[in-house]
Formats: sequence, C-alpha cells, structure tokens
Amino acid sequence: MLRRAEPHISSRKAPVADPRIDRLRANIQSVFFGQGKAVDLLLVGLLARGHVLIEDVPGVGKTVLARALAKSIDCKFARIQLTPDLLPSDILGVSVYNAEARTFDFKPGPIFANIVLADEINRTTPRTQSALLEAMAEEQVSVENQTLPLSRPFMVVATQNPFEFEGTYYLPENQLDRFLLRVTVGYPDRAAEQNILMLQPGRTKLDGLRPVMTAADVVALQDMVPKVRLDPSIINYVLDIVDASRHDPNLQLGISPRGALALTQCVQAAALIQGRDYVVPDDVKDLVIPVAAHRVISKAYLQNGDPTATARTLQQLLDQVPTPS
Repeated sequence: MLRRAEPHISSRKAPVADPRIDRLRANIQSVFFGQGKAVDLLLVGLLARGHVLIEDVPGVGKTVLARALAKSIDCKFARIQLTPDLLPSDILGVSVYNAEARTFDFKPGPIFANIVLADEINRTTPRTQSALLEAMAEEQVSVENQTLPLSRPFMVVATQNPFEFEGTYYLPENQLDRFLLRVTVGYPDRAAEQNILMLQPGRTKLDGLRPVMTAADVVALQDMVPKVRLDPSIINYVLDIVDASRHDPNLQLGISPRGALALTQCVQAAALIQGRDYVVPDDVKDLVIPVAAHRVISKAYLQNGDPTATARTLQQLLDQVPTPS
C-alpha cells in the first residue's frame, strides 16, 4: 500500500496544547486526585459538545470530579439530586400563576444552565430520566407549547452507581445513547489516596476553587474541534471497527452510525487536547471503549450479567482490527 510522504520526524514541531486546556486540567486535578484519564475523558466530552456519564461505585470521587469541572468554568451551573420522587417539572421548570398580571409565568428549571450535574441519575424513575432526553439531544427544551433553546456551552454530567446496587433503575437504551462517553473513575493509587486523606479536597479545596476559563473560551475551543484533520485512513479505521462490531459473534448489538459519529468527534477533541491538529490511530484505540461500551450489547452480559464483558469484547475486537500505517 502506498503511503503519503511525511516530513522527517526532526522537522516536526512538538505538539503544544492550548494553554486554556492545560489550566482547566490543572485546576480540576488540584481537587480531584483520582486517575488523570478520567479528567481527560471529561474534557473530551466538553470540547466535543457531548454529555458524560460517570459510572462507578460510591465514594470514588464522581461528584467531586463533576463539580470541579463546573467550578473551573465561569458559567451557570446547576445540580440536580435525582431521587425516586422527582418529577419532570422539577428538572424542566413549571408555570406559576401571576395573580396581578393574570398570566402564567414560566419559571425555568435547573436544566437551563451551562453545566448540569445530574447526580445519581439512575436513582430516579425512567419517566423523570426521559425529561433530560430532548435537552441532551437537541440543546432545547419543549415546555408549555413552546420550544426554548439552551445556551452554549451546554453539558450534562451525570453520575450513577452500578446497576447491581439496590435502589437503582436501568437507564433506557435511548437515554444511554445520548451520552457521548461513559467514564469510570476507579480507585486511586496509594499516593493519591494518601493525599485525599491528608488534604480532604472534597471539603476544603473544592469550595475555594476559582474559574480559570470563561464560557466564551469553551465555545471557541468547541468550534476548533471539527477543524482537526481526519485522514481518510483514520475514517476507514473507524469504519473497520464499526463493521467488525456489527459482525462480532460475541456482540448482540454493534456500534450504530450515531456511535461512529460520536467516536470521530471524540478523537478530534482528544487530538486538540494533546495539541495536535490531526488524529492518530492511538486516539481511536483509546476512545473506542469509553464511547462504545454503553452503546453495544454483549451476549455474555445478557447471559450472566457480567458488567465487564462488553469492554473485554471490544478490546479483543480492537486487537484484531488492523491499525493503519
């Protein structure tokens, strides 16, 4: 196969990330001492104009991570604590009768913010979960026979405990598909956990966190993402992975066209975060599981409920699909 001529490695400039991105990452990591990969995936979701689902066991810093992102950006932030008795109107808003004007005035709900933290999203009913669907998909809300646009940037960061925990509801497939990425935090290493015990950042440093980026900065960076170059070989690599998922005997459901589009958007954002204006195959490899694991269905998961089966199947698939030169 003929390959396009490339400049000699010594003539290339080293990638330099946008200083705004570096400041944002450093600000978040000043209070979140968990895995750096979780922070980078959250930033990928932000720049790719998507929504992120943070799933892990209680107590590993899911809410701290989401709040740190929100407090690092000078924009409107809202937190929704999802409970079984929450109603859709508690999220979208409600009309209140104005006796003086004899009219109904609409009082916007917490969804009308730039960054919305939906805490423990799978502890509320599917009916209330679905209230987020239009907002996440179209950046608008239909209430009281009118359609109201949401301001940019708009991002939903949802946290949830694993399904096997008591008191949780399954997220419908169409709701899961609206999340660009699913992120697991994991346990911190020993040094990081020692810092957590000594500094207690969730109680002290988080309250004092100051914004390091404006909403306009976020929008400007988001508008740069589609300009990151996708070589035809990268597009074909993505299509090879998508096609392999649809024919994998271990998968009941493969990656959809929306999932393929989400993957290309995420790899462009990941390249920008690393200071490149082009995508490399490793960007794709690193993001297939966070982007696709919640969109496909593993037969092993259906048979025995193994929550790690889907990720293992996707990793095996990645190992088999040839990487472009």
